[in-house]
Amino acid sequence: MVIPAPALDLDETGNTTATAVFAGGCFWGVQGVFQRVKGVTNAVSGYSGGEAATATYDRTNRGDTGHAETVEITYDPQIVSFGELMHIYFSVAHNPTQLNYQGPDRGTQYRSTIFPLNEDQRRVAQAYIEQLDATGLFEGPIVTTLEPFKAFYPAEQYHQDFLTLNPDWPYIVVHDLPKIAALEEIFPDKFRAEPVLVGMLPAS
Repeated sequence: MVIPAPALDLDETGNTTATAVFAGGCFWGVQGVFQRVKGVTNAVSGYSGGEAATATYDRTNRGDTGHAETVEITYDPQIVSFGELMHIYFSVAHNPTQLNYQGPDRGTQYRSTIFPLNEDQRRVAQAYIEQLDATGLFEGPIVTTLEPFKAFYPAEQYHQDFLTLNPDWPYIVVHDLPKIAALEEIFPDKFRAEPVLVGMLPAS
């Protein structure tokens, strides 16, 4: 869906690295989208919203841990802004009108949530949600929540880079590859064909 860009954005002048934390359903597709955005230097699948002890796929998949499947995005604000990342998030990365589910996936772990890392991110995200709701372009109200950021826990290694490593996986073909196609079509100036992969980064 083609939607307006945020009227309000962060002033990150002088910063060369920043972080955004978004949840929007299965993290395979969300990670796959942001790995293909120019200016993103890393996008890691993981869990936010719950405690460290339950930050595993098996526990989170029960839907009772408080965690959401989440992607931590590291980016260069001189190339792509927080507002531009939100523009992509609401346009192609997920459907922000689906409450506690995305497509076939059901449960609070698949909720639409932004975890602002500071008050400026919270203010800009809230303004954008209100702006989009006012357009009437979506089939229903935006249900994306803003939740206090406590921690991000990287997911198991087999979840990282899943879309790129498994392009023929039926779930990926049906639900996630169309997101990549939409990113290229709607945001050609932000799209890069070669994704930045977690597996390509040096171990910390």
